[in-house]
Amino acid sequence: MSRSIGYARCSTTHQDTDAQVTELRSAGCQEVFAEKVSSRAPLEKRPQLRACLESLQERDELVVSKLDRLGRSQVEVINRLSDLQTKGIYVRTLDGLINTRGLGKLAPLVIGLLTGLAEVERSLIQERTKESVEHRRRTGGNLGGRPKTSDKKERLVIRLRDEGESYRSIRDQTGISLATIQRILKDHTTTIAA
Repeated sequence: MSRSIGYARCSTTHQDTDAQVTELRSAGCQEVFAEKVSSRAPLEKRPQLRACLESLQERDELVVSKLDRLGRSQVEVINRLSDLQTKGIYVRTLDGLINTRGLGKLAPLVIGLLTGLAEVERSLIQERTKESVEHRRRTGGNLGGRPKTSDKKERLVIRLRDEGESYRSIRDQTGISLATIQRILKDHTTTIAA
């Protein structure tokens, strides 16, 4: 006998999953998994989603309030839909966006189209990222990472250390991180030794 299993998630401490759980139970879910976790958290950090997915069997139905509860990105959500479809598990959203049981034989086609669109989106993101990096390389733009510490600040770090100041004191006076101070002083010592 097939079951309807619900999954509820909210992301902030000011929200709770009670309303979602109530809606899921009203929608016929015999069991509801709920957690409070960031939408950016990977599956490993979503124990209730993992438990929910592991409890599902062929012909069961996973019910969520909205599709975004199932993943961190459009691509992840669509991949999860595809995995569930392959295992013979139906998916229904309370907002009416998708109901794979209601789609019947069209469900694999719809999931296939969504998967194809997700791959196109992933490809476009990679292409835009590559173009952006190339453009910044050509025009001398910032390629990311932390900005280089100015020569003036580096000289100040070296002078303060020569005056006997501690690393923490230098950090407090310059606003430069301890790791950067250590690197500046190490580079300075290497330059002197060479």
